[in-house]
Amino acid sequence: MRVTQGTFSYLPELTDDEIAAQVAYALDNGWPCSVEFTDDPHPRNSYWEMWGLPMFDLADPAGVVFEVNECRRAYPNHYIRLNAYDARYGRQTTALSFIVQRPETEPGFRIDREETSDRRVRYRVHPYALDRPEGERYA
Repeated sequence: MRVTQGTFSYLPELTDDEIAAQVAYALDNGWPCSVEFTDDPHPRNSYWEMWGLPMFDLADPAGVVFEVNECRRAYPNHYIRLNAYDARYGRQTTALSFIVQRPETEPGFRIDREETSDRRVRYRVHPYALDRPEGERYA
């Protein structure tokens, strides 16, 4: 199963040149970029680990692609995403976010159904990756 989060989720994996083109677009719009990683891509897990600080002063996409590749080397079996922030509205807003790396195998999710009082039914998403301890989910 393929995790689909962020922009370009339904497209094939982007090459480094395609990532650089998206970064150039973000930088041309004045959006600083940051790199994040996680081994828990649950849709409600919006707090991924940040790789360094956001790159506010970069004007060249090569610097961002370099940081993406360094994060790839450090975490080869994690999800890595790139974010671009737009601060024009007086607050930091995510303008662009997409996954630039995935583990080779993605175990997927299951839906747990629970029947409660008054014939109510609740559903929960359970990622199979959570069956393994943190840091070893995609090894």
